[in-house]
Amino acid sequence: MNPRIPRVNQLLHKEIAEILLQELDLPEGVLATVTRVDASGNLQEAKVYISVMPEARNEEVMLGLGKEIFGIQQALNKRLRMRPVPRIRWSVETKTSQA
Repeated sequence: MNPRIPRVNQLLHKEIAEILLQELDLPEGVLATVTRVDASGNLQEAKVYISVMPEARNEEVMLGLGKEIFGIQQALNKRLRMRPVPRIRWSVETKTSQA
């Protein structure tokens, strides 16, 4: 495994969490957290795991993230000096995927 991947995962986690906190308007009473990021070996793509509370609102939050993906990706591209900046793919963090 590329030794750069864990550092890239950590950087993406930090930056995406900040972007979501600053730029995303979540529905009232919903908390969404970036739990982890898994970048592909070639750094073309990064799977971003999101935990939503309450879990019953997962679909609503994921739809909202899907609609905002372009703006979030653009903000990430501006913040990072690395190339390529991995394309974001959202995924719901489930109890079984945390293992």
